[in-house]
Amino acid sequence: MEFETIKFELREDGIGILSLNRPEKLNAISFQMEEELHQVLDNLMINLSCRVLIFRGEGRAFSAGTDLQEGLILNSKKTPEGYDKFYYLSTSEPIKRKIYHQWRITQIIMKMRKIPQPIIAAVHGSIAGGGFGFAMAADIRFASEDAKFINASINIGLSGADMGSSYFLPRLIGLSRANEMLYSGRSVSGEEAEKIGFVLKVVKKEDLLNEALKLAEELLTKSPLGLRMTKEALNLSLDSPSLNNILQFENSSIVLTFSSKDVNEAATAFFSKRTPKYGLR
Repeated sequence: MEFETIKFELREDGIGILSLNRPEKLNAISFQMEEELHQVLDNLMINLSCRVLIFRGEGRAFSAGTDLQEGLILNSKKTPEGYDKFYYLSTSEPIKRKIYHQWRITQIIMKMRKIPQPIIAAVHGSIAGGGFGFAMAADIRFASEDAKFINASINIGLSGADMGSSYFLPRLIGLSRANEMLYSGRSVSGEEAEKIGFVLKVVKKEDLLNEALKLAEELLTKSPLGLRMTKEALNLSLDSPSLNNILQFENSSIVLTFSSKDVNEAATAFFSKRTPKYGLR
């Protein structure tokens, strides 16, 4: 797949590397970038050759958020492609375009949670707006020493809850810290993000990708089916009303994975004192 605003590499070992690639714009999220991200995520939903995904950004920042120049288009006569899906709304054209834009970008968040591959975000520099949303939607986050997480919509008259922040943050850092972060709109450094548990580890910028690759390579030693069922169980646990529901799902997952060839390979590798060689799923 060839793209203009992102890059996607699938290594032979099954690690996918997705990079935002508008460095001259600090990887600001344009309409085209949104569409290209949708294409990659749609493919990953069924691409069983990719087992782990690393999500990163080229240049000086992971992402500065929505492209403000294109944001102004929402108030102009230019129409974002596809917004006509909302033709039935009895509202002004600028509002209709904004509804489309919000729907389209937040569907990226949904797809990040739905794809079976664990997502490791390797973020640096500014991580703002939609970029902050992408970081929250990842399964694991590494950050560089210069990382700055910014959710400042409350500072410009908008709701502080955007891109899933009111869903993810209470679950990631606790309700009290999430409240303070969203109400104040202040930025959070990489060091603080590590302290409150939002990121797993802060490393030097030049070591960021290698740190993510190290974990991704470790995950490759695990059963592909086992990883995917684990991600599904964790997703379900975020919304499950009871422990009983989770236990039932986990029981089903254990039985399903127990019946797979991965279990035989894992056992054989263990007793042979070698690394398991799982087939791609």
